[in-house]
Amino acid sequence: MAPQGSRAPLEFGGPLGAAALMLLLPATMVHLLLVARSGPARLLGPPPYLPGLEALWSPRALLLWLTWLGLQAALYLLPARKVAEGQELKDKSTLRYPINGFQALVLTALLVTLGVLAGLPLEELAEMLLPLAFVATLTAFIFSLLLYLKALLAPTSALAPGGNSGNPIYDFILGRELNPRIGSFDFKYFCELRPGLIGWVLINLALLMKEAELRGSPSLAMWLVNGFQLLYVGDALWQEEAILTTMDITHDGFGFMLAFGDLAWVPFTYSLQAQFLLYHPQPLGWPMASVICLINDLETIPTATGRQLLVSGWWGMVRHPNYLGDLIMALAWSLPCGTSHLLPYFYLLYFTALLVHREDRDERQCLQKYGLAWRDYCRRVPYRIVPYIY
Repeated sequence: MAPQGSRAPLEFGGPLGAAALMLLLPATMVHLLLVARSGPARLLGPPPYLPGLEALWSPRALLLWLTWLGLQAALYLLPARKVAEGQELKDKSTLRYPINGFQALVLTALLVTLGVLAGLPLEELAEMLLPLAFVATLTAFIFSLLLYLKALLAPTSALAPGGNSGNPIYDFILGRELNPRIGSFDFKYFCELRPGLIGWVLINLALLMKEAELRGSPSLAMWLVNGFQLLYVGDALWQEEAILTTMDITHDGFGFMLAFGDLAWVPFTYSLQAQFLLYHPQPLGWPMASVICLINDLETIPTATGRQLLVSGWWGMVRHPNYLGDLIMALAWSLPCGTSHLLPYFYLLYFTALLVHREDRDERQCLQKYGLAWRDYCRRVPYRIVPYIY
């Protein structure tokens, strides 16, 4: 039985805002894919053309995408080095999660290496990003619809706090069920770090190989972007267990917002710097590259949620220094692309907006959890993310 509407505060301005995001985010992704390969590469300008169905739809892209999902699902089901328990649910039970994401990354790398040595034309992915992004979005939409229908049969205790508003559109987008599973296969946990993140570094590699094909060797800027982002993905998968404490897992339902973000937005938007460099090569010398590496490698320690926390007492200066670390890292990813175009800095701009939204949710959650103690902490530490600015 579906419950009556929940009293959780609505995200994104309610149903209309959530519906607008459902249309805006895929359109933005397509826009970025188009302008990255255009001559002007203007972030705020119109795309060079509006793609027709023949440019978006490709049976080959669909086959490749389904094969990729099938491969990652098979790797998910392999024996794990560890099985971790999640946080306690409403019904006092806990779920078990295989910790084998880094294993999946290594095995994927091994399979890709063998494929390339056998003649697999991985660089051809660079010319297929638009149809691949389209089928990934289509997959996310169909998958989200099936998840919504499945949630209609779920008990009240299995529903997420925020995706249970009673509005079908809003609940479809935000996700009704907290941990949708078939047997031990957890769909949200699987999608959170596997197909999208590993797909992101695979696309980066394909773009690097395409640049080598076009120019004889990859540029230093392309190497830096690939290296930085591979390090990020490898670290996230190595510390996969930490994601079990994040709001994505403990609070958010699994609907279109997360499904599209995990399966389409991450691999095809986060690879924007590498896409830009393929079509707009940038000169980068070793001195500047060294400075960028220093920015990316600021001394950090892992937090309990798997994010990176700048040390040296920053918790006493801002309430979310881990988010500041994320923004500094995003800047380092963009700097190899030079300063002639705003486009490769889209990730930094988007991530700033995302973290401000997350920080606002964190503040509300902490206030509810800690009460007056949190208010006292806010008085002592008035800045949220950036000291003396915000």
